[in-house]
Amino acid sequence: MGSFAGGGLPPDDVVVTALRAGDEAMFAALLDTWSGGMLRVARSYVSTDHSAEEVVQDTWLAVIGGIDAFESRSSVKTWIYRILVNTAKKRNARESRTLPWSSFEQDGVTDKGLDAVLPGGWKEPPAAWPTPESEALAAEVRGLIAEGLARLPPRQRIVITLRDVEGCTSEEVCEILEISPANQRVLLHRARTAVRGWLADYFESVKQPE
Repeated sequence: MGSFAGGGLPPDDVVVTALRAGDEAMFAALLDTWSGGMLRVARSYVSTDHSAEEVVQDTWLAVIGGIDAFESRSSVKTWIYRILVNTAKKRNARESRTLPWSSFEQDGVTDKGLDAVLPGGWKEPPAAWPTPESEALAAEVRGLIAEGLARLPPRQRIVITLRDVEGCTSEEVCEILEISPANQRVLLHRARTAVRGWLADYFESVKQPE
């Protein structure tokens, strides 16, 4: 099978068939497409870049070992990311930095009152990040966003990373993290509110006088 560079990945059934047949080109295409995002997600759980790299490596080994058992009840991407998250959690536990992921209530997230406008934020998801015209400014803003993500509480960071950086849907995030839609929505809302607040402060500081 040929290269997929620039053309995106084929449908899931084609991907699964190729992986089961040991197609190296398909595996390489998945590595190129998803490994960067997987590293970002893994890094939200573990303490070092090296640990995140090992989590991703272990995940791909598990994917190859488990592809024959894949039943297509979810997308290939969701299935792989769920393996990634579970692998990262186990690694986190071994590092004695276990976070109470089983209880997202730790962030004060409950299923009550979610239809109300939360303090300091929006009821609806905010618009996309601002896009500065200057390439230098754009690079600085990307760095600011990355710094902002690192400052978030872990649960908020993983949700916003999956949604706004990796482009997962809310349904995919709920399935990957095994959380309720209500919890996903509140965690994402709080993360977006915090990061956009930091961005607003930044743009105010660089605003040119009229």
